[in-house]
Amino acid sequence: MFQRLREWFRWLYRYRSIRLTSEGTRYVLLTLAVGVAAINTGNNLLYLLLAMLLSLIVMSGLLSEQSLKQLEFRRRMPDRVFANQPATISLSIANRKTRVPTFSLRIQDVVDGAAVDRGIHLLHAPPRSVTVQSYPILIAQRGLHRIEGIKLLTRFPFGLFLKAATLPIASEALVYPEIRPLPMSLVHDLTTRGHDQTVSRRGPGVALYNLRRYHAGDDSRAIHWKTTARQRRLMVRETEAEDQRRVALVLPTAVPEYARPAFEQAVSLTASLAAFFHQQGHAIRLLVGEQEIPAGTGEAHYDAILRALALCRPVVAASPVPAAMRALAGQTVPGEFTLIVLSWPDPAVISACRTAGRIIMATEHMTREA
Repeated sequence: MFQRLREWFRWLYRYRSIRLTSEGTRYVLLTLAVGVAAINTGNNLLYLLLAMLLSLIVMSGLLSEQSLKQLEFRRRMPDRVFANQPATISLSIANRKTRVPTFSLRIQDVVDGAAVDRGIHLLHAPPRSVTVQSYPILIAQRGLHRIEGIKLLTRFPFGLFLKAATLPIASEALVYPEIRPLPMSLVHDLTTRGHDQTVSRRGPGVALYNLRRYHAGDDSRAIHWKTTARQRRLMVRETEAEDQRRVALVLPTAVPEYARPAFEQAVSLTASLAAFFHQQGHAIRLLVGEQEIPAGTGEAHYDAILRALALCRPVVAASPVPAAMRALAGQTVPGEFTLIVLSWPDPAVISACRTAGRIIMATEHMTREA
């Protein structure tokens, strides 16, 4: 029994706190003054006033505790969170009490052991009700962002005490690298070179690939009527595949110690290039250090690329050119446009990848864009 009581007090000390407000300090001093006067004079009216003042303190503690009890929280993180771009988090607050409402509640997130005010104020939550609050966040760094819990603050009912309760409700969000607009000169160059690297082939699409004679079983909707009338025989239009353009993005992760700040610029530029080619409908292959993501399209593949870029870390290594990058020229698929993004002018990488594709210095383009 004593062990359980000690554990309860330990839990209460860890997750609960209470302190006097400025109004509460004046109220307690007034109560002490009335108590001293009642003891010195023996006046029954002063004793009655003292009892009333003490009862208000007890009522304040009980009512504020009721506002913090039997509350359930569910935090919904956004599907995609990018560094230095605002995102919206939804917080569901359920009052499970059957009769007692909750009043005047301020809600904060706990990040790295510190409370972060998100501007969430719950004035009234009826019993057996669910309230949804949304608030924006802005995260500066890519990687795994963890919200450790929720901190509740209330001054209800009289504003004499500020009672706080911390709930260990953790949530995680993978913050993708910052996506920045590419310089127009780079966009024009990439578009021109990308079309030069394409290989035309038959497939579903819109662009014209070839005209041929009609064969039994061909779709009648593919008949090219102008050519049919001119040649006096049925001609069928074949389209060019829309996914014939491929691009490989290469990001070396081995950097010297002094080039670590520039590595973040390289990661951001690689993510911006991936976003650009994704919007253009290219099949994207990613090589980050020793990790490789095969070529593919679609939202799931795009998320896999952003996830790999969000979690990659610079590595200080003696040999900055991994084996996968040395074999890059031999692995390149015909028609694939290769881009190597460097955070610093590494002679070994430049020499090994000279014939593999185009090399882009992240510091030049990101500084120019800024």
